[in-house]
Amino acid sequence: MSYSINTQGLTKSFKGLLAVNNVSISVKRGSVFGLLGPNGAGKSTLLRMLCTLLRPTSGKAFVEGYDIEKQTNEVRKIIEVVQEKLLLYSVLTAKENLEFFGQLYGVDSSILKEKVNVLLEDVKLSSVKDIPVGTFSTGMRQRVNIVRALIHDPKIVILDEPTNGLDPQSVRWVRDYIKDLKNRGLTVLITTHDMQEAEELAEELAIMDRGGVLAIGKSQELKAKYNVKNIEELFLTLTGRELRDSISRRLRRRGW
Repeated sequence: MSYSINTQGLTKSFKGLLAVNNVSISVKRGSVFGLLGPNGAGKSTLLRMLCTLLRPTSGKAFVEGYDIEKQTNEVRKIIEVVQEKLLLYSVLTAKENLEFFGQLYGVDSSILKEKVNVLLEDVKLSSVKDIPVGTFSTGMRQRVNIVRALIHDPKIVILDEPTNGLDPQSVRWVRDYIKDLKNRGLTVLITTHDMQEAEELAEELAIMDRGGVLAIGKSQELKAKYNVKNIEELFLTLTGRELRDSISRRLRRRGW
C-alpha cells in the first residue's frame, strides 16, 4: 500500500509546551483523510510541520517519500494548503489572482492562461473572471481560493475548514468538489469541526486532542469499536464534553 503522508513519532514542543506529541499517521495516496480535534488539539501545528513551515522537535515525516526536514523544496512543490482565511487579493479579478499565484509557483507562462481559464470554468466562475474578487460572495471567493491552490498541480491538498461560514449550496459544491479531487487521484487532508462533513468525505480519520492522536482508522470501524452511532458521538466520547474556551495570547499581552 502506498502513502502520500507518513509520520513517525512526530513531536513539537514550544518552550516546554508539548503541542504535538508522538503522532504517527499514514495517509493513503488518492484518499480523503479527516483530521479532527477541538481547538488547541495540535492540528495546526501538525499541518505546519507537514508543510515544512515548522521543524519537528523529534520524530520523522515524509510527504510522497520526501523528508520534511531534509527535502523541504521538494515537499513544497507537491503540497498545498487552503486555509480558512482566504489567500486572495480583493482588488484583483479572479483571473488576475490565479495568474499572479501561477507566476509565483513558476507555472510555465505558455500554459498559464489556458490553465486559469480551465480552472475558472471548473468552478463555474468563467462569466465573472474579469470582476474583482472583493465583490464576490464568500462562497465564490472560496471557490477561487481552492483552485488557486491547484494552479501548480500539487499531489496533496490540505483543506483547513473549507466550508466554514458558507451557505448550504456552497457547502454542497465544496464537498462534491473534494470528492472530485479524490477521483482525479489527488490526496486530500481535511480539517473540520463539522462531524457530518467528516463522516461523508473521509475514508479514514484521526481524532487529536492535547497534542496526541486518540483514535485513527476508518469511520465505520471506529464507530463499531467505541459502540457509537456517528462521528459526533465518537468525537465527544474521546475528547469529552467540557467547553474549550480560549483567549488570544496576542490580546492578553495587550492587557485585554
